[in-house]
This record gives sequence, structure tokens and C-alpha cells, in this order.
Amino acid sequence: MTEIKEPSLEQGWKNVLLDEFSQDYFKALKQFLVYERSKFTVYPKVSNIFAAFNKTPFDSVKVVIIGQDPYHNERQANGLSFSVAEGIKTPPSLVNIFKELKNDLGADISASGNLEKWATQGVLLLNAILTVRANEAGSHQKKGWENFTNAAIKSLSQHKTGIVFLLWGKFAQGKAEFIDTNKHHILLAAHPSPLARGAFFGSKHFSKTNEILKTQGKSPIDWDLTKK
Repeated sequence: MTEIKEPSLEQGWKNVLLDEFSQDYFKALKQFLVYERSKFTVYPKVSNIFAAFNKTPFDSVKVVIIGQDPYHNERQANGLSFSVAEGIKTPPSLVNIFKELKNDLGADISASGNLEKWATQGVLLLNAILTVRANEAGSHQKKGWENFTNAAIKSLSQHKTGIVFLLWGKFAQGKAEFIDTNKHHILLAAHPSPLARGAFFGSKHFSKTNEILKTQGKSPIDWDLTKK
């Protein structure tokens, strides 16, 4: 687990999060992960644990989409919330995200569920929990990751202005307490999961986000994954 002991983090994120790695909770988290990987399959692979931070440098963050924990089936998780690796069937929640995107902006539905194009434009795709045991959703909850990702959200809130936080579902909305609404924008919607019975549809968060960015003089996000 040398990648976690000496994290390969984008420098901006490393500057604001470095102290977290010396905290007692993170030392315990490392020990837990070493044990888990010795006994079970854990996703994503070690090199992708911090993918959300490395694909979206701290100074580039314009939008944040918060998920809960990584996909737990084989080859799905790639370190970005709601995203899957190339060649993997699009999961149900992401199918609904793509449907809303088409209804909102007319974007063609992507055959790929890889959201790296969003990440490289400044959309931080952050799961609150960064690892999971294979086939056991939520298995790494309350082991320390929440402390780490809460620190990331607090750092964004403190050091930056004008970020658009998309909080989908009750879990993500619980992170609102860490966001200074005098400096940032929060858009709320139901979770895109089919279990929400379509309540996510009509939120128009993609167009609303771009309007907010444009009023700040920032470039909008090109959400259409089918365009190169």
C-alpha cells in the first residue's frame, strides 16, 4: 500500500490534504485497507483510488458531483463517482444521468460510461468513500474515508469561490454542512437511481450549472460525451 502511505496526489490537492495522512484515522484506514486487500478483492485498483483528485486538479475545480462509494462489481470502478471504466455496461444511475442530460441539453446518450471528459474540464467526481470490497456495497463505510473526503470538501469551500456543488440524494445533501453558501452554489436533486422513481428527471442541473459558470465568466462544461 505504498501508494497510500506516500500518496500520488496532484500538487494542489496535496497542499491542502497532506496533513490528513498523518492523522490517527488515516493510519487506521491504511491498516484496514492492507488487511482487506490481503483477504478480499477491493475496488478500484490502488492506482485509481485518488483518480478524482488527479484528474481534476485543485485549482481547476469548478463543479463537484458527490457520490457515495465505488461500484462494487468487477472492472466497474475507475475512481470517479458515477463513472465506469471503458467497455463496461452503463449502470442504472448513470443511464438516468444520461437521460436527464439529453432532456436538458439535447446531448446524445454516450455508449461509454467513462466520465473522464467531465473530470478534465473541472468537474470533481468525488465519492465520499474511495474503496469498496468486491460485491459488497458500502463495505468500507465508516472506516475513515469520510473524514478524508469531508476535508477535501471543506478545503474547496474555504480556499475557492463560485464552485457549483451538485448534491443528488440525501447522502450527498448531507455534505451541504461543509459548504459555505455565501461563496458557493448548491443545486439539490433526488438521486438518479431508479429507486428514486424518476424524481431526478427535470432537475436540469447541467444547464443550470453552465448558466452559473457563465455568470462568473467561467467557461461552461461540455457535458456531451459523444463529442471528441
